[in-house]
Amino acid sequence: QETASQVIDALKELKNRGVIETLVMDLRGNTGGYMPAGVDVAKLFLAPKARVISEVDKTGRATIYVADGIGSDTEVPLVILVDKRTASASEIFTAALQDNHRAIVVGTSKTFGKGRIQNVQNLGDGSGIAVTKAKYMTPDGRDIHGVGITPDILIEPTTCGKDDTASVCLAGII
Repeated sequence: QETASQVIDALKELKNRGVIETLVMDLRGNTGGYMPAGVDVAKLFLAPKARVISEVDKTGRATIYVADGIGSDTEVPLVILVDKRTASASEIFTAALQDNHRAIVVGTSKTFGKGRIQNVQNLGDGSGIAVTKAKYMTPDGRDIHGVGITPDILIEPTTCGKDDTASVCLAGII
């Protein structure tokens, strides 16, 4: 919930400064985090009842997450900038907005492709083990595990390095 509240605060600050022409979410190198964070942030930009993700357990039972529309911004144009290191919760967010035609995804490559939800179990010796709990499916039913998300607009890596700003990477696109 910390991630969603940080995004809400940043959006408020940007709106207080004036009109937002296009909002760019630069997720390059963002290896994700916890699944609920990706879901909660996606809900901030989706219309009520839009599907965010389906969590499918080993028996095939699905839990479907949908946007509630409370406080969501469905008007500001969105661009999501990704690369091969964009993973996990960042991919949940990206896929939800791409499949719902809410954002344009731009990147130098497909994303990482981590389509599994894992719980980390701490062991007594200070180590831990990750246990796969379920897989997730995008709103359009894609299983991105090991495949990744293909950007809507593929840009050359030579025009968008990991240290380049989003404005450099998106020059001529927005």
